[in-house]
Amino acid sequence: DSTDPTVVTQNVTIILDADGNASITTADIDNGSVDNCGDITLALDKTAFTCSDLGNNTVTLTATDLCSNSASATATVTVVDNISPVAIAQNVTVQLDSSGNGSTTAAAVDNGSSDICGVTLSLSQTAFDCSHVGENTVTLTVTDPAGNASTATATVTVEDNVDPVIAAQNVTVTLDSSGNGTTTAAAVDNGSSDACGVTLSLSQTSFDCTHVGN
Repeated sequence: DSTDPTVVTQNVTIILDADGNASITTADIDNGSVDNCGDITLALDKTAFTCSDLGNNTVTLTATDLCSNSASATATVTVVDNISPVAIAQNVTVQLDSSGNGSTTAAAVDNGSSDICGVTLSLSQTAFDCSHVGENTVTLTVTDPAGNASTATATVTVEDNVDPVIAAQNVTVTLDSSGNGTTTAAAVDNGSSDACGVTLSLSQTSFDCTHVGN
């Protein structure tokens, strides 16, 4: 017998399990391989697949007959991951700087998100300013290499702990015919500032004859 077997293959799709593994057998790939002398032995060059094999993979099926004649044919094994990642988020606090800006990262908000095939993290908002002082809800998105995604929300508390810069100037108040005079915080202010804005107040704005002098 010098006649090689006839190898017929078929493509298959397999799904990774929760541990990120999947496998095939020769029966999955064989599609009616035969030999003129009857029995054949089938073998595959690859049967086990993991996250690193996501997508299309070419495998080779080899058929060997009783007289050691052999032939091979290829097939496509498509590896699919249908399991979504686990998204876990934690609250964070952001301090504004002297320019009124602050930021956080997806990694800071992440609290152990995972997927057997690995994850990519993204955050709905990372930059904050004075308009965000207080609590802000953000969404953490966790995506695996197959494109499966899960989300979790967290609270970003924005704090402004930078004191304003205060500058004052001397003013002169002239009493009127009734012996009264006033000034304002704005008049005494000499360019006080803060990245988030300021409100001014003055310890005393009304004066009378008892206040003549400094």
